[in-house]
Amino acid sequence: MTVDVQTALRSPKSYELARTALEVMEANHVWPTVRNFELWVHYVAEKESPLAQEIDRLLAAGEPITETLGAELAAMFLPEARLNGDILEAGDVLAKELQTVTNAIGSAQKSNEEYGHELAIASGRLEGEDASEVKAVVKDLTAATRKVQSENGVLETQLAETTAELGRLRESLDKVRKDAMTDGLTNLANRKAFDERLEATCDQMDAAGEGMTLAIIDIDHFKGFNDAWGHQIGDQVLRYVASVIGRRGARPRTAARYGGEEFAIIFPSENGRTAMTVLEEIRVEISSRALKRRSTNEDLGAITVSAGYAERLAGESTMSLIERADAALYASKHAGRNRTTAAQPMAAVAAVAAA
Repeated sequence: MTVDVQTALRSPKSYELARTALEVMEANHVWPTVRNFELWVHYVAEKESPLAQEIDRLLAAGEPITETLGAELAAMFLPEARLNGDILEAGDVLAKELQTVTNAIGSAQKSNEEYGHELAIASGRLEGEDASEVKAVVKDLTAATRKVQSENGVLETQLAETTAELGRLRESLDKVRKDAMTDGLTNLANRKAFDERLEATCDQMDAAGEGMTLAIIDIDHFKGFNDAWGHQIGDQVLRYVASVIGRRGARPRTAARYGGEEFAIIFPSENGRTAMTVLEEIRVEISSRALKRRSTNEDLGAITVSAGYAERLAGESTMSLIERADAALYASKHAGRNRTTAAQPMAAVAAVAAA
């Protein structure tokens, strides 16, 4: 299993990653621009990733990593770069469609103003005129009416086409956002989506005067399992655990890959007792299944998970809630793993921290 870069960059390991990335960049004569630094941090942190494999191939072939090539690699392999590109492209399409609508509306307004002017002139000409003049006025009005009808028909067609294009664009943007908020390996919400959803849920619960619960789940001894069986088997284990958590954490709950082998579930409007029941169901289901290697049917044994949960206090910050759920998780780890632990009250947490 590769390192979760975002998690690593928020830990003491970030300094080691930064130093290693700069050393590798210098060794390969790569300028330390912001984009290059991001690219090479991912390279040193995720040595088994497609990005790292492609860079290794290029280096082995003696191909220099130029600014242009670095930008292409970032657009191809870095999620944020791909997202920015998709959004920029969608934004360009949207701007063109809106300009089309603006031009069409402007043309229709001009035509209607001209038509109104024609009517005013016609009204003046009709006063006291003979039949021949009336016929001429009627002819002019008929021509003006047809012109307005024709231009309004064009406007209606353009508006219909633009409406359809904007609908397609909205679907495209929705897909881009979904992809940006989804963990590629497990198909659960990713850390970014989790952070946003937790903030939103806390605000909603405050507005409604209701409580909620947060749980954090970790696969026991995952590093040892990963080292023994390899990354591909490790990824299969992550997907299996995520499938169980995803079913129990379906809407209105939110199930997310918190980072590495850690997962989280947000329980809106649910108390700790409910969360405890769900977490125990998850723990028992995961540990009860004997895993086998798909290619050889080799017995891999069973895996277990540890969990901790915290019932949110009125007005409690997201950071405090996460810290208490995380502390409960580590209490499960220290007590022997393969269990679920409730968070301590705030006073108890403060006392432990002060000791």
